[in-house]
Amino acid sequence: MFGMAAPTTTAPSGPDGRPDRLRRSEKAENFPVALRALPPRYRRHLLAIYDVLRVIDDLGDEAVGDRTQLLHAFRNDLALVWAPAGPEEPVLRRLVPTASALGLGPEPFEALIEANLADQHTFRYGTFDELVGYCRLSAEPVGRLVLAVFGATDQRLLPLSDKICTALQLIEHWQDVGEDRRAGRIYLPTEDLQAFGVRPEELDEPTASPALRRLLDFETRRAEQLLDEGAPLVGLLHGWARCAVAGYVAGGRAAAGALRRSGFDVLPTAPRGHRTAVVRHVVSLLARAAR
Repeated sequence: MFGMAAPTTTAPSGPDGRPDRLRRSEKAENFPVALRALPPRYRRHLLAIYDVLRVIDDLGDEAVGDRTQLLHAFRNDLALVWAPAGPEEPVLRRLVPTASALGLGPEPFEALIEANLADQHTFRYGTFDELVGYCRLSAEPVGRLVLAVFGATDQRLLPLSDKICTALQLIEHWQDVGEDRRAGRIYLPTEDLQAFGVRPEELDEPTASPALRRLLDFETRRAEQLLDEGAPLVGLLHGWARCAVAGYVAGGRAAAGALRRSGFDVLPTAPRGHRTAVVRHVVSLLARAAR
């Protein structure tokens, strides 16, 4: 559709029309995108939303050609989700019934596009507050979309959801320090690199230096604090919404545990949490919420 090679929907698809590439991406996430136990209507909506968000990220991170142009073209097609003619891109066509059923607007998706557009020209963040500001575009809209899937519309839930999503984004950044560096980006705030005596060139080494490990320990603890502050959201939700959000929080805790087990050596490869750890944290969260 866009006239450039983009990792969107060209891969072979399953019977539900989802490209195999998106299925593989879903399995690689820290958290269960759509728990298998969820009723089909919730899984269908969550996967329709996830696939759009995944394509946006792929356009911003991996597309061949002018990524800014590709993202603008995708945003133009996204707008047609709410127009009579409908969009051209298959992943957006699959979003149409979800957007209609849930009353979704374009704003959360546009925020994700803005975050990926920022990635095309912003490669460093000076302060932690600046990075959190980026997460308002790249992470917070995701949690709000998830709440919409389950009809959890109480505005008092949003700050807790925002903390969870920001924490998940930060933990993913800390896992992917090596990968991001190879892509020309450093999400570790400059002020923190300087405070811990870490030179940017150290991110090019095959293994993490002691100073970098100390910095990542600090950053992981900071993300875990945000995750813990948002975790009471699980107890405020009910039914399947509680289960789904518990899965996201559990995924974050398992990923933080994987960082710790690796000794924060994130340069050779990104440490990933084990599914058994995710399940263990889900059970703990649900038990605590039921008290």
